[in-house]
Amino acid sequence: MSGTFVGMPAFPKAAHDAVRDSTLRGNLRKATHTIRDKRAVAVAELADWEQLREAGKQIKDHTLRHLDQFLVQLEESVTAAGGTVHWAADAVEANRIVAELVKATGETEVVKVKSMATQEIGLNEALEAEGIAAYETDLAELIVQLGKDRPSHILVPAIHRNRGEIREIFTREMSKWGRPAPEGLTDSPAELAEAARLHLREKFLRAKVGISGANFMVAETGTLVVVESEGNGRMCLTLPETLISVVGIEKIVPTWQDLEVFVQTLPRSSTAERMNPYTSMWTGTTDADGPKAFHLVLLDNGRTDTLADEVGRQALRCIRCSACLNVCPVYERAGGHAYGSVYPGPIGAILTPQLRGTQSEIDASLPYASSLCGACYEVCPVAIDIPEVLVHLREKVADHGGPGHRLEKAAIKAAGWILDHPAALAAGERLASGTRKLHPKRLPGPGTRQWTASRDLPDMPAEPFRDWWKKNRS
Repeated sequence: MSGTFVGMPAFPKAAHDAVRDSTLRGNLRKATHTIRDKRAVAVAELADWEQLREAGKQIKDHTLRHLDQFLVQLEESVTAAGGTVHWAADAVEANRIVAELVKATGETEVVKVKSMATQEIGLNEALEAEGIAAYETDLAELIVQLGKDRPSHILVPAIHRNRGEIREIFTREMSKWGRPAPEGLTDSPAELAEAARLHLREKFLRAKVGISGANFMVAETGTLVVVESEGNGRMCLTLPETLISVVGIEKIVPTWQDLEVFVQTLPRSSTAERMNPYTSMWTGTTDADGPKAFHLVLLDNGRTDTLADEVGRQALRCIRCSACLNVCPVYERAGGHAYGSVYPGPIGAILTPQLRGTQSEIDASLPYASSLCGACYEVCPVAIDIPEVLVHLREKVADHGGPGHRLEKAAIKAAGWILDHPAALAAGERLASGTRKLHPKRLPGPGTRQWTASRDLPDMPAEPFRDWWKKNRS
């Protein structure tokens, strides 16, 4: 299983298969509607929500414009607090750094906080290749890992699974990874949560190395922040002797005052809570508490290239709340796996093609995985204009060419020449009218079959408009 899912089919084919899965569609519909309805209530409680949204946008844009300065400040602050900073240009370098840090401790297993950055680079698979077992501790991530599955949602990676499926996975797989599921386990949420708690507890108490990401990094103090709902993150961040955090360079905010905006908007946009049950913050190391060694791996992996795009860079504002997924009609029907990336839904459709490029078939298809309805923009807590970026990326994909785009360019070029030559246009119109009885009802070719399956071509008039005008209006 790859963190980036390279090799999966392009979105149209993957979505075509997904929409036929009635169980998947039922699970997604129920979950997304529940989450988005609760979010709407939580957001409506704040009279200044739009001002907070605009503040978040401006803070992120300011940070991205001066990212080089704030990253240097962050490195200085982390180092001064007793941590060590590593810079990783891409996934290969980040995985190598983390593997070397773990091997230097002599350990062969690690516990992990839910982290999209580590999924993005395929860290679990890279560690496994080095003989190191990585155990996911977030409940949904645990379900995905035990089920040999892939995450399909930013906030709820196992959103495509129902309680019966989760019970089956726990009963079948837990014993292979550690403590087995209790006898007679039912699909009661309380029993499933307790089974996961018992399974993970021994791992928390045994592990000497923890791996995390971070929701935010505060440049002025070198503080990292993780927000969560279960407490597993708190266990991973405090119990191990060594903590390694892999974080994208865009997760930085300049000051604590800036952080205040996001700890209001993130929980309401993601879990519909007024604040997260667990907000963990750590700054370097201390003698009396927490890990004895802290390493921060700052990950680029395409982010600098994204930053260079004046339109596309707004995707780097994303705080991973998943609100856009829960309102997207395309995601609701196709599910997260169809996007072929750890970042599904509308944000994935603009972030993944920028981080990975649009050379592959699947990445070139993602900007088209949208109806451009704009619902994603309306709920984004940092006002990312996702439809604008989608159209921008579609233009880039078209510029790369490809059979369909080359044919389209040729047709547009031919049409331009005809419209510039009135005599040729008039001759073509007369020819089309004269042969109208021979015209097919539908356009030929596989590229037009879906569009014309329920649409007939309009009937050609008996004579061109130009000729009619000359007879009747000259």
